[in-house]
Amino acid sequence: MAKGKPRVRIAVDAMGGDNAPGEIVKGAVDAARKDDIEPILVGPSDLIKPELAKHNTSGLPIRLVHSDDFIKEEENPALTIRRRPNCSIAVATKLVRDGEADALIGATATGSLVTSAMQFLGMIDGIDRPVIGGVLAGVAPKTAVFDLGVNTDCKPQYLLNFAIIGTVYAKLFLDIPNPTVALLNIGKESTKGNQLTREAYPLLEKSGLNFIGNVEGDGILSGQANVIICDAFTGNCLFKLSEGAVEVMKGFFTSKTKSYPLLSNLLKGKMKSLISSLALPDSAGGGLIWGLNGVVIKMHGNSLAPNVTDKLGQAKLIVEKDVVGCLKAKLAEIKQHINL
Repeated sequence: MAKGKPRVRIAVDAMGGDNAPGEIVKGAVDAARKDDIEPILVGPSDLIKPELAKHNTSGLPIRLVHSDDFIKEEENPALTIRRRPNCSIAVATKLVRDGEADALIGATATGSLVTSAMQFLGMIDGIDRPVIGGVLAGVAPKTAVFDLGVNTDCKPQYLLNFAIIGTVYAKLFLDIPNPTVALLNIGKESTKGNQLTREAYPLLEKSGLNFIGNVEGDGILSGQANVIICDAFTGNCLFKLSEGAVEVMKGFFTSKTKSYPLLSNLLKGKMKSLISSLALPDSAGGGLIWGLNGVVIKMHGNSLAPNVTDKLGQAKLIVEKDVVGCLKAKLAEIKQHINL
């Protein structure tokens, strides 16, 4: 660790996800071997300690914080967190609230993660709802979409929030000084779309953001805007389509190259690189639940140890970039243009 530089303390729900606790613990141990990261594993001690014992943790800055139990996938998150405040995700979130951790990550079900974070951390003043977003595909590395998975039913005000958050994301993680913002719609005219998009359009126009109007679906991957705004019902469908398209293309190219041996020889060793360039990039801001008054990162439910290690590294970067502080500053700037 660099002399004098404090470690970033990251609470980890060790019981969240399909492969918990084994893969979560392994990924955290690997991250602890890197500079400036201190994972804090949260979960029932009798389940976590045997997993830790499988690894050499001597001298590593890794801690275990006991929780009484954990939320299972089929349980109602809101009811469970209220009735069992000592479950792993609640205990991990309260570590952030109490200043004992700088960030929280979990492969926990989105509902449980968001419910716990909203209850114990709250929202940033001026933001109505938490949101997840990011770059959809490697072919459009400078275009991010918000919301990709939290708010299926939106109000116009929420879309303005997403636009503000997307602008901060693009500045911090895509290195775009003045990101363009567009509203996903079925036509470019301001009168097109449903009631939500028609009412959100004038809010975005008055926001002081670099709003360029509506963009249709064919403009997402062609990079017509840096930040594209939509409700999570639409955004999550786009996200799953992007994920599925890569797998379909992988199978398509593999079958075709088998049919043409000459083509297969020409592409030998390059196919994997080609396919991965199309896939969803795991950018530094990916998985961050924006709008919460603290750093909370959602990992994929089927995350394996390398994914956990990567996400811990991303959490460290997000803390160091002071993303929450940057978002608060942008909100203060926007308030000069429109009442939030």
